[in-house]
Amino acid sequence: MNLSAHIEAVYTEVCRRNPGEAEFHQAAAEVLDSLKPALDRHPEYAETGILERLCEPERQLIFRVPWVDDQGAVRVNRGFRVEFNSALGPFKGGLRFHPSVNLGIVKFLGFEQIFKNALTGMAIGGGKGGADFDPKGRSDGEIMRFCQSFMTELHRHLGEHTDVPAGDIGVGGREIGYLFGQYKRITNRYESGVLTGKPVGWGGSHARTEATGYGTVYFAQEMLATRGEGFDGRPVVVSGSGNVAVYAVEKVHALGGRVVACSDSSGYLVDEDGIDLELLKNVKEVRRARLSAYAEAKPTARFSARGTVFDVPCDIALPCATQNELRHEDAVALVKNGTVAVAEGANMPCTPEAVEVFREAGVLFGPGKAANAGGVATSALEMQQNASRDSWTFEQTETRLAAVMRGVHAQCRATAEAYGGSPDDYVLGANVAGFLRVAQAMTAQGII
Repeated sequence: MNLSAHIEAVYTEVCRRNPGEAEFHQAAAEVLDSLKPALDRHPEYAETGILERLCEPERQLIFRVPWVDDQGAVRVNRGFRVEFNSALGPFKGGLRFHPSVNLGIVKFLGFEQIFKNALTGMAIGGGKGGADFDPKGRSDGEIMRFCQSFMTELHRHLGEHTDVPAGDIGVGGREIGYLFGQYKRITNRYESGVLTGKPVGWGGSHARTEATGYGTVYFAQEMLATRGEGFDGRPVVVSGSGNVAVYAVEKVHALGGRVVACSDSSGYLVDEDGIDLELLKNVKEVRRARLSAYAEAKPTARFSARGTVFDVPCDIALPCATQNELRHEDAVALVKNGTVAVAEGANMPCTPEAVEVFREAGVLFGPGKAANAGGVATSALEMQQNASRDSWTFEQTETRLAAVMRGVHAQCRATAEAYGGSPDDYVLGANVAGFLRVAQAMTAQGII
């Protein structure tokens, strides 16, 4: 079998069967382009259609979500859940509430989740979901009614041994609470493990809020250590200012780095003294304001509505906002400014062209499926605690998180060395390592 032709044929079929889903096409291409070395050693995976089965979700759900706003008007949104692959365990992946959500975005996120979850070494499969609902500007009552309607439809497909959602963009502890309450009401079961990202007081895990941002920084730290380097005193740029970005800033500062810039949808903020974390949290988590409010409160900082945060010189860049935010020209600017490492805190924030710039320039690059695996890893730890009716301390959970991220890094590096002869090629390492674990399980379970 011509394996290169086989991979190309699989990708062509993905595009044909999923027209208009550009983000899913991009995610599939990124993984498939890495897999020839794996198939060279394991041709049986090509012969038994593993690639074809991996690229086709086990189940795709699209449903209507009607709800009533505070003025009494009926609103209708569209909900999604893509249960992509359960070879390693129950489907696991977040719910995203944002106007941009469509089936293609949910499928790209779910596809990435398969390999990310595999890299954690935990018994969780890959899935993702959400709705084109925008929680910004909505009252608590409106958000509650939307969440209750959303869960009324979705609950029949969930279960701690079937599908376990968590939060994502637009879905935090408040939304998880409303969703869980409706699930409990409908099923008459206090099934704590059916949703993760819960507040600590009723089944949530310490360090879950911080986990994705912390994990990204731990991964970057491991990459830097391979060159005898660290964060000490180095300028860092973090895109975004949501949950992942805020806690990436916190961990960078704890490790001695200095985050000099972050961003939101209105522009970017530069604070050469180092971002004031408490002020940032107040602006974004308490006041829910734009970053311009930070600059108003701290005269030494400056806010710009033009350009991009990646124009700011830095040694380390952590894109933590959203998909395809870091483009070719941004990568060129980062390399020109001397950036030595990039770790993706968001899902697929770098375009393929940007990734190629980093790889050609010798920049250490941690792809999201490896670098931001800390969030879902800690969700799996939350599931463990729920199953045993236990609760761990923050320190216990963070210790486990750090160990998982070290393991993910070591696995990616060893696999890149074994299959490509280049331990710094984390894209190859992450894709092949995740693929092999899932492919082995799928083969053992037969053609299903």
